[in-house]
Amino acid sequence: MSGAVQSRGLRSVNPATGEVLEEYEETGASEVSAALARASRGFRAWRAAGFQERSKAMARAAAALLERKDRYAQLMAREMGKPVTQGRSEIEKCAWVCLHFAEHAERYLAPEMVPTDAKESFVAFVPLGTVLAVMPWNFPFWQVFRFAAPTLMAGNTAILKHASNVPGCAQAIGRLFRDAGFPEGVFEVLLLGSERVASVIQAPEIAAVTLTGSTEAGRQVAGLAGWALKKSVLELGGSDPYVIFGDADLPKAAETCADARLTNAGQSCIAAKRFVVPDTAHDRFVELLIERMKSKRQGDPLDSRTELGPLARADLRAELHRQVESSVRSGARAVLGGRIPEGPGAYYPPTVLTEVRPGMPAYSEELFGPVAAVIRVRDEEEAIRVANDTRFGLGASIFTRDLERAKRLARDEVEAGSCFVNAQVHSDPRLPFGGIKDSGYGRELSSFGIREFVNVKTVYVG
Repeated sequence: MSGAVQSRGLRSVNPATGEVLEEYEETGASEVSAALARASRGFRAWRAAGFQERSKAMARAAAALLERKDRYAQLMAREMGKPVTQGRSEIEKCAWVCLHFAEHAERYLAPEMVPTDAKESFVAFVPLGTVLAVMPWNFPFWQVFRFAAPTLMAGNTAILKHASNVPGCAQAIGRLFRDAGFPEGVFEVLLLGSERVASVIQAPEIAAVTLTGSTEAGRQVAGLAGWALKKSVLELGGSDPYVIFGDADLPKAAETCADARLTNAGQSCIAAKRFVVPDTAHDRFVELLIERMKSKRQGDPLDSRTELGPLARADLRAELHRQVESSVRSGARAVLGGRIPEGPGAYYPPTVLTEVRPGMPAYSEELFGPVAAVIRVRDEEEAIRVANDTRFGLGASIFTRDLERAKRLARDEVEAGSCFVNAQVHSDPRLPFGGIKDSGYGRELSSFGIREFVNVKTVYVG
């Protein structure tokens, strides 16, 4: 993310066919400056608009999302390979987050009275200004709205720098906010390569920055934001452990785990990635997991019957396959899949690796694709040690019928921003979302998320 400003084109490629869909011109330097100026001017009016006016605009955005659900699902299918059925669900979730913050933002940000020696003292939550969002391609609408709904409802304005392979989604989101009646400058879209992000972060008009992406990208953005003394929130990679104890409902656990591994072709920071299973359940669980993963229909993401589409880019498939092959050479067994299929598109088959051990990529690296790494352990103590033996800390899940044990482990032992019991890890507007360790810092969603980009201001009346 150097400070270079050379303009170049962005290309939208269909990962199911390799077809170039469209080429886009990058936003030029003068238009970047104009967008920053519009956002700065828009902030003054938008913060003064109040919660009621902002809420009405956000509700219109939710309605527009639902009206255009099929169109947007097809756009995602073409640009990054998400099956249209999953794309429709993504858009519905975007509408939900808009309506949630339209309804609850004022309560989340209500001043808090604090009794002191003053005649009156309270804490106010005041918007910061313009927030830059650097967003990924894997959930090209949800990741944006997960940030935008609370940030805009708090009274901030936003500038979106989306992933370079989903420029069509970026432009569609910008049009939606305009069509929903958001004033000029409240939500701006820049089509930029990653090498131009640094200059935008450092621009005086930017008050804060948020990024969802890789750990390396997070380090760069955090460094740039820190140098400029600007608040940042980072949601980075994950290698989520799913611990399946012997007393779990194994058929149900295997079904949940297969879905959690294969949703969005496994291209999710909170996808299940490492399956930690004691000896007593290992063989049966592997058998059930293979059965469930084999049953998923892989094919054209525009076909409503498809459950598993291609990876978003050919280079991502190549990297995933390198990790699989390296793990197998080190002693892992590919008991399902593990081979690149013939034909066009960046498809990769559902894959199950067993006998995964420390030192293998499947054990220590994030596998961003439909590959399940199964790790055999002896008992509960080793299961929790292995679950925590990762530089990531985004999500985790525990499967057992002993709910008291599960709650104790989830609360006190598992090192992650979220820990689910007998369920797939997912985000919910009502709950805070984010990670620890190399999975980043800060929180999105809920009252905690909307307070990330506000000035927590003390007011003291003597």
